[in-house]
This record gives sequence, C-alpha cells and structure tokens, in this order.
Amino acid sequence: MSDLQLNDILEELSAREPIFHRREFGTSRADLECMIDAAFWEIGASGNVYRRGYVIETLLERYAKGPEPHHWPCRDFTLTFLAEGVYLLSYVLEEPGRITRRSTIWRRSKEGWKIVFHQGTLMQSPP
Repeated sequence: MSDLQLNDILEELSAREPIFHRREFGTSRADLECMIDAAFWEIGASGNVYRRGYVIETLLERYAKGPEPHHWPCRDFTLTFLAEGVYLLSYVLEEPGRITRRSTIWRRSKEGWKIVFHQGTLMQSPP
C-alpha cells in the first residue's frame, strides 16, 4: 500500500473521530448497527469493558437527548495498516477536564467503514 493511499485513508478515518460524537454518520439503531461491527468491544478510559449492545443502547439514549454542544479537538492522528482492509487509527482527544489517547480499529466492508474495537486511555487531567 502506498503512502498516498494510507494518507487518503488517514484523512477519511480521522474525519470520523471522535466517532461516537459525530452525528452526521447516523444516529438511528440501523445506522449504529451498520457502523459497529458485530464483534465490537471497547475499553473505556475508566478501564471498563463495553460490548456492542451496551454501546448502541447508550448512544441511542444520548442521541435522544438532542445535540451535544462540543468542539473537542482531536490531534496527533496516526494510522497503522493491520491487515487487508483493517486499520488502527490513534489520536489524542481533548475533552473538558481530561485528555485521552484514543485508538479505533476500523475495517472496510462492502457497507462502508465498521468499528471493530475502540479504547480510550487517560493521559492526564488538565490543571
């Protein structure tokens, strides 16, 4: 895979993050089920493990409350090719009161990009 192809994929995937706060990719159950791989799991910044069903239900509750005002900066994106059509995207997310390193494993499918795994690791809390 060429650097140009990797750069194109990096741009495409980084535009989706932070994925669970980007409503333009869909907020319905069908949207989420299409976007989140059946084998998905997550390790939250708390260290807790969350499975696909829990994440979908939590997102549906969040989306039902209406828009969330946030403009959380994401920076330092890196992309690692893992296997054919599978990529690890890492970045830093600056949320109010904390900074986390985020990693998402994405798989390209015929339906589009699917999230296979996500992890948030607490880096530091701003003063």
